[in-house]
Amino acid sequence: MRVFVTGGTGFIGTAVVRQLIGGGHQVLGLARSDAAAKSLLAAGADVHRGSLDDLESLRSGAAAADGVIHTAFIHDFSNYGPAAEADKRAIETLGGALAGSERPLIITSGTLLVQRQGSLATEEDAPNPNFPRKSEEAVIALAARGVRTSVLRLSPSVHGNGDHGFVPRLISIAHEKGVSAYIGDGLNRWPAVHRLDAAHLYRLALEKGTAGASYHGVADEGVPTREIAEVIGRHLNVPVASKSREEAADHFGWIAHFFGVDGPASSAQTQERLGWRPVQPGLIADLNAEHYFEHAAEAVPLHG
Repeated sequence: MRVFVTGGTGFIGTAVVRQLIGGGHQVLGLARSDAAAKSLLAAGADVHRGSLDDLESLRSGAAAADGVIHTAFIHDFSNYGPAAEADKRAIETLGGALAGSERPLIITSGTLLVQRQGSLATEEDAPNPNFPRKSEEAVIALAARGVRTSVLRLSPSVHGNGDHGFVPRLISIAHEKGVSAYIGDGLNRWPAVHRLDAAHLYRLALEKGTAGASYHGVADEGVPTREIAEVIGRHLNVPVASKSREEAADHFGWIAHFFGVDGPASSAQTQERLGWRPVQPGLIADLNAEHYFEHAAEAVPLHG
């Protein structure tokens, strides 16, 4: 199958591209720069120049493929509303190019975006309509137009060597402020998945997925945030402390909202339907690897 992949040079996307090629597929990767094009070629993919803002490039890339995996997202939390709108337009464009063809479109969402909080979220739970990101809303509209869509909801922590997302940001804050903190009692839980397991799931969803289904990229159903803070504190040799919700905004900045959520999630249905079995290290085991602390002093943005 010839697969058009957006975000194919990102932390998750690079693993998806390798997984697809290793599984015998051809990959056409979206590249907005010479560096991205070089990276795709080195991985064995073909290059399609364009960007999320260039809707014609998305349309032509999808039209030239047997299926599409959309992993790209502009993770600018200071400008999140416009980023979410850009994602929605991209999904609508990709889907429009596939309408009526039975070619699959797999889009990316998150387990924290479901309506249920504080209890185990499942694949059957609906997305929260009040959340700014509208990827699943766009998919529902496309399904009504006959597009073969499915949703892959990733854990808030997709971890592994090269991660520059939530957990590295927590490490950077702890290094900067001299304390590794959690919020309240720290018993709120974060799901997690290794990026290589997530990449395998994208391939399985492409090959075996059902139209209209939601799949959960979850290996750890819920790691207590206090446990995450304790591992960080031990590796940085700094104290571990609780912050009240009032103190959290000042200590963590924009990440406080996410780090304070209790959002455990299950992938039981995903594993049963697709035969997916996570085999990589869990979040805490991965955090205990030195690669997470080699550049602790550096400020890190959120991954795309």
